[in-house]
Amino acid sequence: MIDAFLRHLATERGLSDAYQLSVSQTLVSLAGWLAERRILPEETGTEELAGFLSTRKEEGLCASSIRLATVHLRIFYRWLAATGQAAMDPAEPLATSKEEKKLPDTLSARHMEALLGGIPAGEKLGRRDKAIIELFYSAGLRLAELCAARLEWMDTEEGFLRVIGKGKKTRLVRVGTKALEAIADYLANERPKLVGRKTSSHIFIGVRGAPLTPERVRQIVRRRAELAGVPVSVHPHMLRHSFATHLLEGGADLRVIQELLGHADIATTQIYTHVSSKGLKDAHRKFHPRG
Repeated sequence: MIDAFLRHLATERGLSDAYQLSVSQTLVSLAGWLAERRILPEETGTEELAGFLSTRKEEGLCASSIRLATVHLRIFYRWLAATGQAAMDPAEPLATSKEEKKLPDTLSARHMEALLGGIPAGEKLGRRDKAIIELFYSAGLRLAELCAARLEWMDTEEGFLRVIGKGKKTRLVRVGTKALEAIADYLANERPKLVGRKTSSHIFIGVRGAPLTPERVRQIVRRRAELAGVPVSVHPHMLRHSFATHLLEGGADLRVIQELLGHADIATTQIYTHVSSKGLKDAHRKFHPRG
C-alpha cells in the first residue's frame, strides 16, 4: 500500500523526492507501530491513528512534525478510501492544529552587500561561490532549483534562467546584471578547471566535476557568510526570503513577487508583507521622537 501510494505521489501528483521520503518515513513508522501492537491495517481506525500520533509526541517529535505526520496520514487514507482499498477514511477526523505564522528570517541590504563583497574572485572556488550566492539573491531560487540548474537552461543574453520548481512546474526567472556577471566569470575562468570526464551540464559543480549536493551548497553559503562577518547563521532559503522582502520594500507588486518565487497561492507570498510591516514599525519606534 505504501509503495503504491508513493508511486501515486511521484507519477500523478509530481511531488518532490524529499516530500515522498518524508511521507514514507511517517507511513513506515505507522506500519511498525501497528505491527508491534498486532493491529492489522484493515482494523486501523481513528483511535489507533490518534494513538500513533500521541506516541510520536511522547517520543519527542516537535509540534510542526506532528502536524506534518497528521497531513501524511490524511492524504494516505483519503487515497486508500478513494481507490477502494479502505472502506472508510479513519484519518479524516484527525485534527490538525493551526501552525503559528513564523516570519521568515532575512538579511538586511547591508549584510547582503557584505556577504557578496566578501568573496575574493582570486580565491580558490571564489568565483563559483560568489556566482551561487548572487544567483540565489538575484532570482530567489529554492535550494533544489539551484542545484538542478543546467547550462542549457541559462539564457545569458536575455538574462533568464528556466527552473523546475515544486510539483515539477517550470518557470522563467529573471537574473540580474550582477549575477549574470558573476556567472559569466565563473563559467569562463573557473568551471572549465573543475570539469571531469563524466561531468554533466549542471551549472554548479565541485572539485571532482560532480554536481553540488544541497548539503554542500548549504555549507558554502554558511561558510561564506561567516567569513564575511555576517552576525547570523545564513542558509540558502534566507537568501530567497531576502530577495522577496527587498523587492517588496523597493515597491514591487506582490503578484510579480509571487510569479518570481513560483508560489501557487498568493497567500504564501503575503508573509513578506508582514516582514515589511515589521521593518516599518521598528524604524518608527527607533527614529520617531515619540515612537
